[in-house]
Amino acid sequence: MASVSLRGIKKQYEKNSVIKGVDLEIADGEFVVFVGPSGCGKSTLLRIIAGLEDITEGTLEIGGRVANDVEPARRGIAMVFQSYALYPHMSVAENMGFALKLAKVPKSEIAERVGRAAEILQIGHLLERKPKALSGGQRQRVAIGRAIVRKPEVFLFDEPLSNLDAALRGQTRVELARLHRELKSTMIYVTHDQVEAMTLGQKIVVLNGGRIEQVGTPSDLYERPANKFVAGFLGSPRMNFFDATLAGQGARSATVELAGGERVEVAADVARAGTGARVTLGVRPEHLQLARPGLEGGGIAATVALVEYLGDVTLVYAQVGEGGEMVAVKTDADSAPPALGSRVELVFPATRAFLFDADGRVFAPGWVASTAEPVAQIP
Repeated sequence: MASVSLRGIKKQYEKNSVIKGVDLEIADGEFVVFVGPSGCGKSTLLRIIAGLEDITEGTLEIGGRVANDVEPARRGIAMVFQSYALYPHMSVAENMGFALKLAKVPKSEIAERVGRAAEILQIGHLLERKPKALSGGQRQRVAIGRAIVRKPEVFLFDEPLSNLDAALRGQTRVELARLHRELKSTMIYVTHDQVEAMTLGQKIVVLNGGRIEQVGTPSDLYERPANKFVAGFLGSPRMNFFDATLAGQGARSATVELAGGERVEVAADVARAGTGARVTLGVRPEHLQLARPGLEGGGIAATVALVEYLGDVTLVYAQVGEGGEMVAVKTDADSAPPALGSRVELVFPATRAFLFDADGRVFAPGWVASTAEPVAQIP
């Protein structure tokens, strides 16, 4: 096991800057997920750690050693790619032990390591099969096993579940979490899927345009996003956003006026902004509610455009005004959904909404204690 430290890491291809100065500390034994949209630099950053990309500027340390110029094979890492890349003419056991065979590891030790990895991954009964006789999930476990037998200090995963169907992705996520608990190894995992990030990562690194937007635990990023980008990227469906104007403020509260003239109360500390400032109101679909008797909070009128029944929940999509924002509301599946085309009132619970300034920075939520430490953020 080993810690990984990135200080001032930059990567440039000719005049194209891909990684624009990344500082990050990954502790020994930690499971860290790099997440962000396509082209944000997450895979490039992983390849830099692996030694598959040169560093333009900055310092990379693995296990306390500077690794900038260390060959990939000597970095103590093992990488699992999106493509399984198994040798079709070899059995599962031969595929898993091939790197050890090339390294001239004794046959008895290879058999021991392969057997142990197969036991961990629950594929001992597949060792004599060829890859063509395996399912996609089984092939991916073989690829992971090939990494385990090398006993690396750091595991690197580059979108390893992208080729699996939804059911297999869920099952393999559980297996990866179990694998981390058992091996207690440092793991760095790249994905564009925010559900994978939230369910797997002890710490999540949100990247955008070659920079880190925020670092924190899944609950940190969900409850206390540093900016509009992070708030909108994490969560499914994504957070609803409304253009608004700051109409008034209290000690740790604010009144905002939406485009249609409706006023909404939000628990947020907006002391750094003045009345009349342009702001964005954000509320997650699971917190936005459809009005019913006895429900308090400001609301706006909308027209139901689509209803999606998902078994455990129902998603209601409603349009605000004529040609306005399409808003998602996550409701209890046991409640009768509104009819298509019907008019509803959307209620904003004051203590579950967020406000963002014109630059996308979040105003401190009013329900968070003033002594709370801010989540790590790159300005």
